[in-house]
Amino acid sequence: MSVNDLPVLNAVLNGAATVFIVAALLAIRAGRKRLHGGLMSVALVISACFLTSYLIYHYQAGHVRFAGEGWTRPVYFTLLMSHVVLAAVNLPMILLTVIPVLRGRFDKHRRIARWTAPVWLYVSVTGVLVYLMCYQWFGPPLTP
Repeated sequence: MSVNDLPVLNAVLNGAATVFIVAALLAIRAGRKRLHGGLMSVALVISACFLTSYLIYHYQAGHVRFAGEGWTRPVYFTLLMSHVVLAAVNLPMILLTVIPVLRGRFDKHRRIARWTAPVWLYVSVTGVLVYLMCYQWFGPPLTP
């Protein structure tokens, strides 16, 4: 595997995280707390793998430029900016959601998770969309 393979890996990891988050939300709604915890743990590990791969890629490849033109540019950059801002907020939110679980404070976990889950889902889904727009649909990206 080379550095050039990491964007597709990142998209796959984001997609997988989305699947596990949705499954975990369905599990908790069904009252299956243990299954919910296991699924969210997997989503957390997948997201940590994504972050590691993402940082390695951008350390090696640097900045990539979107190659799309016309109407796709404002759509892409709006999506990208919302994704980046919420991704930056997402990591501390996830930590603030997980720590109470480790301390047995499930009431606090539930209060924070109501905000964290939709943000995490949005970031995971838009991560895949950003990849598709930049590398597949309107790409490949331009090198600076």
